Amino acid sequence: MAGATSVAVITWVTRLAGLLAVVSVLVPAGRRALRGRVAEWLELPHEATVGAATVVLVTGVLLMLLATGLKRRKRRAWQLAVATAALLTVSHLGLRHALGAGLVSLALLIALIATRRHFIALPDPVTGRWRAVRVFLQLALAGVAINFVLLSVALGSSSVGDRLVQSTLALVGVSGPVTFPALWLEDLSAAVGLLFGIAAVLLAAYFLLRSAEPAPELTDDEIERLRGLLGERDSLGYFALRRDKFVVFSKSGKAAVTYRVIAGVALCSADPLGDPEAWPGAIEEYLDVCRRYAWTPAAMGCSEPGATVWARFGLEVLEIGDEAVVDTDTFTLEGRVMRGVRQAVSRTKRAGYTARIRKAEDLSPGELDELRALAATWRGTDTERGFSMALGRMGDPGSILVTAEHDGRVRGVLQFVPWGEKGLSLDVMRRDRTADNGVNELMISELLLTTPAEHVSLNFAAFRAVLEQGQRIGAGPVARLSARTLRFFSRWIQIETLYRFNAKFQPRWVPRYLTYPAARDLPRVGVAVFEAEGLGGRPYRLLRALQRV
Repeated sequence: MAGATSVAVITWVTRLAGLLAVVSVLVPAGRRALRGRVAEWLELPHEATVGAATVVLVTGVLLMLLATGLKRRKRRAWQLAVATAALLTVSHLGLRHALGAGLVSLALLIALIATRRHFIALPDPVTGRWRAVRVFLQLALAGVAINFVLLSVALGSSSVGDRLVQSTLALVGVSGPVTFPALWLEDLSAAVGLLFGIAAVLLAAYFLLRSAEPAPELTDDEIERLRGLLGERDSLGYFALRRDKFVVFSKSGKAAVTYRVIAGVALCSADPLGDPEAWPGAIEEYLDVCRRYAWTPAAMGCSEPGATVWARFGLEVLEIGDEAVVDTDTFTLEGRVMRGVRQAVSRTKRAGYTARIRKAEDLSPGELDELRALAATWRGTDTERGFSMALGRMGDPGSILVTAEHDGRVRGVLQFVPWGEKGLSLDVMRRDRTADNGVNELMISELLLTTPAEHVSLNFAAFRAVLEQGQRIGAGPVARLSARTLRFFSRWIQIETLYRFNAKFQPRWVPRYLTYPAARDLPRVGVAVFEAEGLGGRPYRLLRALQRV
């Protein structure tokens, strides 16, 4: 507890020191007092005070970036923070008005050294160290080159060596040996140099400190071990076989946890695989990995038994919705409550649609390729959605493929993956946007009426209970407002649409939960969940651009 408090205090003091440093340079009084009393006492030249101001500004911003790494107890962030605080303390000697900021940075330096034992987290498995060096060198060299060309065009009479020295020193705001005929040219050269110098330091720091996201890929051996742990209990268990995950096994090998790292969150989906008695052992191994790399642990889509086990390890639990499960022995299209589905099925049949149900291994490679291409075309977005209830591939042995066909053309496709020996879980649901309404109802109802499986898991309905409570007679203002808010966001995320579609088949609702360390971690966990499910998060184009740098 004391360690957590110390880390929290250090984090906030680091942010304060960084903010004060930036303010000490940017406020008008700071600009007028660059040649301070301390600078005069030390007989520092004007260029040195300008350089000091530049260093203070850059290190101030850098400290605010480092605060996030310190919060995660990163050893590398601590090392850089110590160096930055020491540099900032020395740089404040050139600023008369910055005594308060200098004292804060000095106090930070002392506190960092005193609490070094708390910062033990290793760098992430994929590090940005060499990328940081590359970015720093690229930007610094670009700044020197641009300034050199500028000086060569404007001051061709100066020597090549002088122009090169001037261009290099401009990166830190220091004047060189070149004499400028006009003040505007000197200001332009200084601005170009400082811009590239500051950008080089801050972007390099970003790549050095960012939460790296290792590219996960389950090996064939790991997938075979996971297959051996699948059972009848969890309808989402098969989705643990997605290849874009890491896996940790319990020491006994009887249980496993799969996860993906997104934005510093090691995000699990559904319950651990294997013997429930061995779940704690797998969770301990997973949490040990999270502590080692300072990742935030979180699990989405847990069942109630799974969430109960996670809660024993100190994680908070939040109900996030319900999974729709249909028991096939009681499913029928008869009766008033099934009127909507019955009419949709009858309408599509009259229009000439038929449904075909086949095992994946019964389809030829050409047929599978065609269905994969159609599913990708009908997806409607560049991003493949789904994480906790999506496999990310079609045609696994044991999967069931349902197609809706019209005039010899496939107009819709569903994929169901195995849920033990007695169940199926819906994975892919796509249809041609020009197909008649009711195609999905036709495919699902045909499967439910003919499959030997005892239970079938359909879509997940997020916050179903909130929607239902807000629509009840006598619902309070909070419940009504919550339901209206969800309906508003349903325009983009299909919250209410999926709930109403699932409800047509009269399923039983199985609650699913999100587990996370504390309320302060919910924003980060939320970003990871949305990004994993393909619903949002950090801009995709920005991530791709940064990965290419």
